[in-house]
Amino acid sequence: MDRARLAEFLRTRREALQPEDVGLPRGPRRRTHGLRREEVAVLSDMSFDYYNRLEQKRGPHPSEQMLAALARGLRLSMEDRDHLFRLAGYATPGRRVRADHINPGMMRIIDGLQDAAAMVVNDVGETLRQTPLAVALLGDESVYTGRTRSKHYRWFADPTSRLMYPAEDHEERSLTIVSHLHATYTRAGAGSYAASLAAELERRSPEFAALWSRHPVAGPYCAVERLDHPRVGRLELHCQTLIDPDQSQGLVVYTATPGSESYEKMALLSVVGAQAL
Repeated sequence: MDRARLAEFLRTRREALQPEDVGLPRGPRRRTHGLRREEVAVLSDMSFDYYNRLEQKRGPHPSEQMLAALARGLRLSMEDRDHLFRLAGYATPGRRVRADHINPGMMRIIDGLQDAAAMVVNDVGETLRQTPLAVALLGDESVYTGRTRSKHYRWFADPTSRLMYPAEDHEERSLTIVSHLHATYTRAGAGSYAASLAAELERRSPEFAALWSRHPVAGPYCAVERLDHPRVGRLELHCQTLIDPDQSQGLVVYTATPGSESYEKMALLSVVGAQAL
């Protein structure tokens, strides 16, 4: 690990970012060129002391998870992210790890949607980032680890994941999930994470195995979606998805028709926040 060059790299990327780039107010008394260290720490979900020591060349050897968090916080490109890993003494991340990295353009979009129910999801159904309203609507999906990070996996392996959806919608939702995992498998190939995820679900879930054998083709990912929220009850939401160019991630935004009952319930959720769950 090259501590000096790692510290210099972090500093240059921090100074290249402006508050507006990450959705922060500039404020009238800002003197710092670029972001402050404490702002990068918050954006990267780590303590200020930890980040400060990294820039002062006296920090610990960061884990791959910490480096991934720094890459998100600093809005690094894929190339910069790979360079960050090499400076810390790790091999360049493979595609499976890279799929966890939100590209800077997608980050800028979700930074501007903090009042909306929006999230970034990768191509195997793992949620990479949520706005506060998305957490209030669907729960904090950052708590999951391993296979359970995938919404696709939880749908078939954990019955409680279906509780928020009306029972009469389960069949159609199951088909939609399988068709999108099948599309990812087709793009990524037999040696991919999507393939291993599908293989495990075939073993665990007869329902998944039966649908998978049909080779379903994905249609629109989100039409009108009905949710039974534990605090506000039934919601009918429109769901739009913006797919990034390499199709590895999508920005999902939930909206309600203005003036509808669901619109009023979403407004209530924006006030009560994640405590609703």
